Amino acid sequence: MAQGDFVKPHRFGDIAAFVAVVKAGSITAATNSLELTRSAVGKSIVRLETQLGLRLLNRTTRKLSLTDEGAVVYERWRQILDELEDVDATMALRRNQPTGTLKFLMPPTFGQRHVLPVLNAYLNEWPALRAELWFTDRFVDLVEDGFDLAIRIGAPKEDSQMLTRTVAWRQFIVCASPDYLARRGTPQTPRDLVGHDTIMYAVGEQPRPWRLYTDDVPHVYEGPARLDIDSYEVMREMALAGFGLTFLPNYILADELRAGTLVEVLRAHRPPRDPIRLVYPSRQHLAPRTRGFIDLLAQRWESGAPWET
Repeated sequence: MAQGDFVKPHRFGDIAAFVAVVKAGSITAATNSLELTRSAVGKSIVRLETQLGLRLLNRTTRKLSLTDEGAVVYERWRQILDELEDVDATMALRRNQPTGTLKFLMPPTFGQRHVLPVLNAYLNEWPALRAELWFTDRFVDLVEDGFDLAIRIGAPKEDSQMLTRTVAWRQFIVCASPDYLARRGTPQTPRDLVGHDTIMYAVGEQPRPWRLYTDDVPHVYEGPARLDIDSYEVMREMALAGFGLTFLPNYILADELRAGTLVEVLRAHRPPRDPIRLVYPSRQHLAPRTRGFIDLLAQRWESGAPWET
């Protein structure tokens, strides 16, 4: 391959087309984002393969898949395009105009309740900016999957590729409706939970224990629960209906606790708080779209998160 092939004007366009096709999963799906015809995108990929002397994609009537060589060049080219987008965004910051796509990962319930209102304000402020949101409780590799930013709750893991900023705290509490406590009594110690109707969070068939403390001595309540549920929202609804005691994070209970429709019990036995952190890849120059949102959220919650005020 001649050295001049690397500087032909269409080469970056061909690379962008290839990366878009891999991300979208098909040539047809990539045409909208590229604003090109299917034929033009196909020709870009053929041109790249000809220049490299390698097959980059396995093509079938149903789907496309990367060859081993295609996977290597895709990852490198994706990183290069990301860096180019960061350069564009850095220049946009000089004009006070964050641009590009903010790819954001967050826990479903927490994100929907407390992060989306801030993100909505951010997007309204910067019309040239768009966002791609993923809601999951699963651990996702931010670097491998190309995320700009994530919300994670709990103690951080050692990772040299990640930077973190604590923006709030989560506190688990035991609570029930006034009606349930009037009927069944109020537990005074963690041992009193035995014999009560409890609503526990369960992943698969494994309920998550309640960890409570007395003078730093842990007490673990493992059930059995009267009701196992895999949704914090439904657990709250069942507690409101007077079904029993439950153990939930304060960020989902603030309105009910203020209104008195749910009442905290065993307050003296609360577990330690967990940090709520913004996590982002440790690039030398953080993209303005990412830095802008981090600063906005930290500013909004500086005097107290919405569920704490």
